This record gives sequence, C-alpha cells and structure tokens, in this order.
Amino acid sequence: MKGHLFKKTILGFVLLIVSSQVANATVTLPSFFTDNMVLQQKSAVQFWGESDAKSITIATSWDKKTYKTNVENGKWNVVFKTPVYGGPYKITINDGTIKTLSNILIGEVWLCSGQSNMEMPLEGWGKINNYKEEIANANYPQIRLLQAEHVESTLPLHTLKVQHDGWNVCSPQTIADFSATAYFFARKIFREKNIPIGLIHSSWGGTLIEAWTSSGALCAIHDFDTEIQAMKSETDAAALLQQYNADLADWEMKLRGSDKGFETGKVIWAIPNFDDSSWKTMTLPSFFDSNGLGNFDGIVWFRKKVNISTINADFTLSYYADDDDMIWVNGNYVGETKGYNVERHYTIPAKFLKKGENTITIRVFDGAGNGGIYGDENFFLKSGKETISLAGNWKYTIGADSKDLPAKPYLAQGQNRPSAIYNAMISPLVNYKIKGVIWYQGESNAERAFQYQKLFPLMINDWRTQFKDKNLPFLFVQLANYKQQKEQPGDSDWAELREAQFKTLKSVSNTGMAVTTDIGNGEDIHPKNKQDVGVRLANIALAKVYNTKTEYSGPLYKSYSIKANVVTIDFDFNENIKARDDMLKGFSIAGSDQKFHWADAKIVNGKVEVYAQEVSNPVSVRYNWADNPNGNLTNASGLPASSFRTDNWKGITEGKK
Repeated sequence: MKGHLFKKTILGFVLLIVSSQVANATVTLPSFFTDNMVLQQKSAVQFWGESDAKSITIATSWDKKTYKTNVENGKWNVVFKTPVYGGPYKITINDGTIKTLSNILIGEVWLCSGQSNMEMPLEGWGKINNYKEEIANANYPQIRLLQAEHVESTLPLHTLKVQHDGWNVCSPQTIADFSATAYFFARKIFREKNIPIGLIHSSWGGTLIEAWTSSGALCAIHDFDTEIQAMKSETDAAALLQQYNADLADWEMKLRGSDKGFETGKVIWAIPNFDDSSWKTMTLPSFFDSNGLGNFDGIVWFRKKVNISTINADFTLSYYADDDDMIWVNGNYVGETKGYNVERHYTIPAKFLKKGENTITIRVFDGAGNGGIYGDENFFLKSGKETISLAGNWKYTIGADSKDLPAKPYLAQGQNRPSAIYNAMISPLVNYKIKGVIWYQGESNAERAFQYQKLFPLMINDWRTQFKDKNLPFLFVQLANYKQQKEQPGDSDWAELREAQFKTLKSVSNTGMAVTTDIGNGEDIHPKNKQDVGVRLANIALAKVYNTKTEYSGPLYKSYSIKANVVTIDFDFNENIKARDDMLKGFSIAGSDQKFHWADAKIVNGKVEVYAQEVSNPVSVRYNWADNPNGNLTNASGLPASSFRTDNWKGITEGKK
C-alpha cells in the first residue's frame, strides 16, 4: 500500500513538472505575424518565431495541413505554401500553449518606403486633398495596414518595431495616420483586381537613400567607407566627429566673414539707427524662397520697428526659423537657435526695450530648401496681457550667398548614417514574402543627384538580393515640381535627380516610374494631391505586374537627331503624342557654347521638332530641366512626359559626395 502511494506520488510529481514545463513554453512571434495580416499568395512563405519548447506544430486552415518542426537554440522556422488569394484564414501554433492568429488574408503584399512624401498621412501633418472625405470612405476590409516605427541601428536587427500592435484592417478608424500614397495605390489595385492587399509601410521623412541601403552593398562603391567604419568603431567615430567639428568651425568663420551684416566682427545691421531704407520689403511669417528670393540659400537679415507703450516686465517671442537664426533688439544680442524644426522661444529683457519705437533684427541662415521665418501668422511679442503682433511687412536684405562659399561640411548622424535605417526598418523584413516595392524618395539626395545615379540602382539590387527575388518589382515616384519657377532655362539639382531616376528606369529591369511634375506645388515640398500619385503607381503595377491593359506612362525620351537648326526628338510611348494645352512648352536648346535658350517645339509625325532663332547650330535639347518646370508634353494616356536632356555636359552636382 505504501509502495503504491509512493509510486502515485512520484508520478504526480513528474506530471507536475511536465505540465509546468508545458505551461511555461510560450511561443513568441515577430511583430508582423499578427491577426489581420496578409500573406503573399501562391508562394513558399516563411513563418518563424521563438519558443522554450523542444518542438512546435503549426496548423494552417487554408489547406488543413499541420507542420511540425524542432526548436533549435530557442528558434524555429517553417515554410508553407499559400494558395491563390482568399480568406479569412487562421494559423494555430502549438508548443504546449496554443496561440491562434485569426482573420488572415492571402493576397498581395507590397512594401511602401521612402521619405516624407511616402510617409505623408491622410490627416495629421499631411492633410491631403479632401482628407476628411477620403478618411470617411476608407472602408476596405480587404486592405490591411502595417506601420513600422522610426528606428535606426548601427547593426542589422531581427525585430521590426511596429505601431498599433501589428496589422490593422483598413477603415476610417485606422487609415488617418497611414501613408496616403500607399493607401491610394492599394485602393486602385483592389478596385481593379479584387485581391486582398497588404501594405507594409516603412518610411522616414528627410532621409537619405544610403541610409536605406545595406552596408555590404555600400562598401562596393566606397563612397561611405569612412562613415561605415565609424559605425563599427568608437575611435573612428570620435575622429570623424572631431574632424567634422573642425571643418564646421572653419566654414562658419568663412560664412560670418562673408556676411555683410558684420564689419570687423561687429554687427552693424542690428543697430537701431542703421539706415535700411534701401532694403526690400517682405511679409512675415513666410518662406523667402517664394517671396522674391527664388531658390536662395544663405543669410537673410530682417528688420522691423515696433512701438511699445508700456514696459513693466520682460517680453517673450516665439517663432520658427529655417535653418538657424540670431536675434537682436535695439542692437542688444538676445540669442540664437540652430535647427529648422525647432521652435524659438526668446525672452527679451525689459532693460533692452524702451517706450516708443524699438528695432527688432533677425538674421536667418538657410542651408537648403525653403528658408525664412514661419509658423503662426499671428506671431507676436508678449508681456503679461499685452501682445504686439509682428506679422506683416519687414525690411530685408541678403547678408551672404552660399554660392560664394565652399560646400558646408556634412556629418551623417542618427538615422541618416549609411545603412542605419536599412538595419532597423528593412532588414527585419527580408524573410517576409512580398510582391513588390513602391518607393518615393530623392528630395534629400538632390544636392548629390549625380551620385544618385549609382546609389539608386545599388539600393534596388541590394533589396532584391536581401529579399531573395532578383526580379522583385520596384516602382517609384519621380520628384514632383517644386520651388519657384525661373524665367530663363538653367541648371537644376532637382532636374539632375529626376535624370538619375529616369536612368534607373532605363537601366534596371522590372522597374516603373510615376512622373509627377504636373501635380506638385512650387511652394510646398509635400504636395497635397496624393490620390494621383497612388493611382499612377497602381497603373504601372496593373500593367507590368498584373498584366492588365491600361495606360501607365507619358512619353519617355528615346533618341534625337539634328538637321540644320532643328533637333528632332523621338519617344517611347508616343501614341497620340501632343501638348496638353495650346503650344508645346518646356523645351530649351543650346549650341556648343552650352547656353540654353527657350525653344519653339512642334509635333511632326509623332516626334517633336525643336528649334530657336538664337541657336543656328544646335547641339543639345533639354525638356523640363528645372526645379519647377511647366512643360506640357503628353500622349494618349494624358500623363506627363519625363524630363530629359540629350547632352551629357557636367551638371552642378557632379563630383559631390
């Protein structure tokens, strides 16, 4: 009897241990394996995770199969085949504890990436055209959304940080903060094909293409060896920072030395009695690029006289400036701030002020893009209950032009270090089977547009290698029109970036390019019309990936010939080639002197003939070669022609790294 009880006690103890081990065995999945996810149809799909158990079983409801695999070093991986699109389905994982993923669809998975124009949400900071209506109508349960968080890393990561606990069903409640371009892309394809669409959105505003490329790929071109080595070595990183600080200090001395607002190191344009009668007038707050200064980069000084009736305490002043600013009141230095996205908060001591007329002077340095003083139109001085508006006319003049200085030293930091975003926001995804990629980026690389000619194909081929799909469709958006229009033809880094994108389209197979120079905004680097951008990308996918007969491209430059004073341009996609309205615009022509003149252009037998009275022996033709072009060449599709040039003369970005 005692022996029997002893055996039962031992057996119970063993069962307790086993059951305890089973209870503690809990499967862990990557952040993108969740309820509501989309798996790529008709594919061999990897599915993986971690567990404390020795083995694990996975059951898939679409084929009623059960897969068993061993757990090695805490990790497991299975591969199962997916059928043609459909759902919803379930996946059940059992390692002693059962975990079930529900509402899974099988369809098409697209990775959506780039910088701010891809990131731009329907609402939030984006507020696209008709955003309230678009959000209210976003009832598409067959479209699923996965939003990656902004993360950068020195080394490749295995875990993707995501928002909203993983995949979400597209609805008015979930779409507002998602990529507008990606959503309209998916909506168009779904309406046409009725196939579930999964969107993995992994973008980051203001980022450089080299940050999205693996270090292994970048090492092949040697343009970023120093930066990559610095990411591996604290000693090299410290040396790089020390050299940058020295170079920057030297450059800032040169900048200040060239600033006409200073004389022998002393500020002269901030003193109250300085004669600014010859200065021009600008309304603030605003960006000076769209107020008479075009695409100016450098230093602009602003002055305004303000009447103050009573002074009982210090005053405060808040505004934004792009990029750096300094402020004086009645010739007294108040402070300075660096950073285009930093709100200024200045306290003006009462001792700096006087009853009656006071002079406020603000010096703004802009390194690239828009510059000026911006923010709330009602920006004001405030002291207690008293407010004095500063909005309105200010006197301004140029202190220094960046064109007269060497290039400002640059140090890639944070997310813009080479490979830093790839490591954290792409690398964790490379085993997740996708159909293709849509990409909208390039604005941040415009100053190094010539280099982009090798960086862009490099990144595409790198991703194809990492995702183990040498033919992975890669569709991208060519930069939209932006900045002030110029009266005369000339150089443009944005045109050179578009050329790099166009060359990539020509040289890299299974790519597609959406031209958007007709739907941008000269005063806004983030144009609100994301509906057409998404649809244009979708039409490329429908034609090239889904074999749907649809128009998806405007004319693309093919070749040219010269006879006498006429240059004849031939195009691909030239069916019913025409001007969108009236006469053809946007063409310029030059002889061997490389001086371009606006040209007359006409369509003859499906080709464009270009000529100008000023150029008797033409050598080159350019079309839409500007930051903000106004060309109107199109075809039967109604889509715009890509910008192009027939010459290979050295551009303004060649040699910049």
